[in-house]
Amino acid sequence: MDSEISISSTVGRFLEMIKASQRGKLKIYLGLAAGVGKTYRMLLEGHELLKDNINVFVGYVETHGRKETVKLLEGLPAIERKKIFYKGKQLEEMDVDSILMQKPDVVLVDELAHTNIPGSKNEKRWQDVNELIEAGINVITTVNIQHIEGINEKVEKITGIKITERIPDSIVHSADEVVNVDLSIDDLIDRLKEGKIYDMKKVPVALENFFQQDKLLQLRDLALKEVSRQIERKIISEIPLSSRDKINAIVTSLSSNYDSGKRLIRRSSRLASLYSSKWYVVYVRTEKEKAEKIDPKVQRYLLNNFKLAAELGAEVEIIDSNEVAKAVVEYAKKKEAALIIIGKPLFTILYRLKPKNFFRELSSLTSKENIDILLVSSNENDKK
Repeated sequence: MDSEISISSTVGRFLEMIKASQRGKLKIYLGLAAGVGKTYRMLLEGHELLKDNINVFVGYVETHGRKETVKLLEGLPAIERKKIFYKGKQLEEMDVDSILMQKPDVVLVDELAHTNIPGSKNEKRWQDVNELIEAGINVITTVNIQHIEGINEKVEKITGIKITERIPDSIVHSADEVVNVDLSIDDLIDRLKEGKIYDMKKVPVALENFFQQDKLLQLRDLALKEVSRQIERKIISEIPLSSRDKINAIVTSLSSNYDSGKRLIRRSSRLASLYSSKWYVVYVRTEKEKAEKIDPKVQRYLLNNFKLAAELGAEVEIIDSNEVAKAVVEYAKKKEAALIIIGKPLFTILYRLKPKNFFRELSSLTSKENIDILLVSSNENDKK
């Protein structure tokens, strides 16, 4: 009974949002792992919307053979999947064009982080969802916490598993509603052992790897924190500018270090989303880092980081200069940025004794321009 009240309440809020805008709305059911009930909750909401005479369709739902999920699909109209031949097999994907043609009020789309089969309209399902939203179609979708780009490294550290399917933080941050589908760790493991998440043959392997108590507890914590941050973002976006400080633009100064660069980009992306700020990533290329002089491997890493930054929503720019700090500050002034984000320097004695070092110069120049500096640790073991 409590679950029914909760679903009705959340459906009502989502209905109000649907009526308020021509652009499609996005609602995400977020969970700590497979089996917590994200798809189940999404389908329950689909039935509630159908009762309210809302034109709702299933765009793509993956049941994984779970009886409760299969049963809930009954009675919900679905748009036929697109058949794609790949490596001699006939496979199925969500048919974005058919959904655009039928233009339902709401479409249910499972597994937001899914990578589409080569030959599909878009490479990623989150790109499909973006296209539907831009066309004025409201989307309800599901995703697990481990697929969010900005916390990818934390998840890999917790689980020891490399997560290849990821969505940009901006997708979650731009959502109109994020609902955490929570389940106690004991209940989740019980569901696994009962064969309600995976086929019984896969259960022993799952228990030895991903579905360990300590790992799931940490993932649950990440999911709860993500929803909490989403609430903070909504508060920031809904409070008038006159009542709060706002960072109009953020500039991230990128170095040629690949790993620290990725971390810098991800942290910057989250901060830019939090403050709804314009975000720029600048790389100052010195004489020794020109194309004909730089190590090809370093050059490749740089290009990968530029691509990551662009995918997460940054405007990327390369500036040629041997005066790195000055170039970064001048660029920040031009973009009217209130914050510069840099990788935390290793403050060795040798570094401190240098009469001219990047951090000292940057600190001096930014203090004159009333621009703040945020240091991001270059190592997960450093103090944050």
